[in-house]
Amino acid sequence: SEMMADRNGVCHVMESEVDAQIRQTQAQPQANNNRPNWSNGQCVVSVPSCSSLNPSFDLSLCRAKLENDGFQIPISDMEAPLKAALDVPSVRRYMVFNSALFHFIMAPINMNLDVRLIQVNERMVKHKLLVAVADWVQNCTGNMQLYVVYWDMSRCLRALTETLEEHSFVANDTQRKLRRKMSHLVLVSEVTAADPEVSGSDVEQDLDEQRPLLGHEDTGCRASSSQREDAKVTTNYSLIPDLSLPPQAKAYQLLMTYSAAYVKLLVSERLSGPSHHRLRSRRNHCNTAPLCLCQYIKKKILR
Repeated sequence: SEMMADRNGVCHVMESEVDAQIRQTQAQPQANNNRPNWSNGQCVVSVPSCSSLNPSFDLSLCRAKLENDGFQIPISDMEAPLKAALDVPSVRRYMVFNSALFHFIMAPINMNLDVRLIQVNERMVKHKLLVAVADWVQNCTGNMQLYVVYWDMSRCLRALTETLEEHSFVANDTQRKLRRKMSHLVLVSEVTAADPEVSGSDVEQDLDEQRPLLGHEDTGCRASSSQREDAKVTTNYSLIPDLSLPPQAKAYQLLMTYSAAYVKLLVSERLSGPSHHRLRSRRNHCNTAPLCLCQYIKKKILR
């Protein structure tokens, strides 16, 4: 992951990502004149799972729809990270058991697809888009859809940065809140066995499909497991922002961490807050929901 792969250099990575996001927002005020006037939270593309027996999403159809609306996205920013996120045995099994083939919803393992989509949204946010996979029950059958929504992150980034700056005098208290709310969140990343961080940790024989992406019991962030036939191992990185990160980088990491989870709630209309438009805060950066992404993080994580 661009965001979490290097613990020693994470601060520099986060700051460069934030700088790139700000530069892009400032440099392209009129860069996409062929696009409609999108607003935050609007669904650009919705692609249903194309098969019950082998549930997956038609990414070529997704690309065609996006291009038709003026979004030109490199394969390296969409198809490649999406396939990497979805083509994992644990995720595939989850999608099969939650597809329309089964007339009930079954969670075969304790996992969360939202975490795998963090790395996808790190790339898609550069194009002012966020993705999520939403699944729910309809007529006693599971339905899964890939959603791509428009989201200009600049205002949420600015607002959340200001909030963290205001909390800087109680940074330790804020960090305790983050640890309490996020200790179970881990990002599974593949590294070479020669990695010095991995060589110092315990390596256990355990297949990826048997390991939850969100560990509720074992919150250790260095548990690793070996792959079968190559020199790579998977290691779990904590998603809790480091205390040493500047407020802007910390805000960016929080926004990326909760992006897919937020979009899933948004498209499923499960965000709680004032339903009447006039009652919503003027700092809400999404006209289609009671809360925008930064408000969701403030309410659920920082309080």
